[in-house]
Amino acid sequence: MISRLVDGVPRRALILLGLFLALLLVAPLLVDGYILSILILVLYFAYTGQAWNVMMGFAGQLSLGHSLYVGVAAYTAAALYVHFGIGPWAGVWLAILISVACGLFIGFLAFRFGISGVYFALLTIAFAEFTRVGFDHFDWVNGSGGFFLPVTQYSVNDPLNLRGAPVMFYYILLAITVLAFLFCRWLLTGRIGYYWLAIREEPEAAQTLGINVFRYKMIAVAISAGMTALSGVFFAFYYNNLFPEQIFSMSRSIELILGPIIGGIGSLFGPILGAVVLTVLAESVTEIMHALGYDIPGIKQVFYGLCLLVVIIYLPNGIWPPLRKRLGLGDHS
Repeated sequence: MISRLVDGVPRRALILLGLFLALLLVAPLLVDGYILSILILVLYFAYTGQAWNVMMGFAGQLSLGHSLYVGVAAYTAAALYVHFGIGPWAGVWLAILISVACGLFIGFLAFRFGISGVYFALLTIAFAEFTRVGFDHFDWVNGSGGFFLPVTQYSVNDPLNLRGAPVMFYYILLAITVLAFLFCRWLLTGRIGYYWLAIREEPEAAQTLGINVFRYKMIAVAISAGMTALSGVFFAFYYNNLFPEQIFSMSRSIELILGPIIGGIGSLFGPILGAVVLTVLAESVTEIMHALGYDIPGIKQVFYGLCLLVVIIYLPNGIWPPLRKRLGLGDHS
């Protein structure tokens, strides 16, 4: 399995990847609490971008409603913890199961009846919005009033219940992001990765070659939804509060997908690079505006839009592919 993960990867790429990982490992020792919170955001968007990339970048299915899987999983794990005392590492399995079931239901409706492209994207938005309205009136999780997890002292870290200091969350999220990167690499280098590539480029031709297009689209949806669900559980236990308007919103879905779009859809390192660029620059813009005495509502959204516009015009494939070529890192990242 290890040989499959590194097969065809230039030595220079492995060295740079190792140095980047080493930097991430020591980062909490070198920065203050504010920078650490930004790094956590970077890893969060890198992971969720990788999860969305499985569905869009690998299999070519555009989802604009991935906040559905984040929200459903977050509420499931949080409710199990608050109402029944079930820890997040036990509750995450039910959260993943429900998210995958939602994804498969949407995928079945779309792929069985030939809904694709922009219409599939609209279908994903519709289900996310429908779920948001439903949770607004779901009294078991306090509806639109917000659902809150008990906050304990940060002096003692409890990884089993995801209670503790931000540095604990950072290392847990770092481990999850690294595993997601390796898992996606494993998928891409296997038969399923080549099937997805064929489906993404020419679904009719793939069907003619004997590839079960419906089955492999459904697999992509299931994997993407399941991976995204894990980020929802992390979100719930890190922020300790959930509001339907916040977690199921269209803006949440857009935030999740901007990383891979800016970094490079279909690449492995693209979502990570995109998350770094967008999060760091957006926070920098916010801090600069505050320092100048300006408090402009929605400044981050405006910045995201400008970044997207620049990339579409000058780097239509994202930042990472041309950078990868310039660095001589091959075509496997």
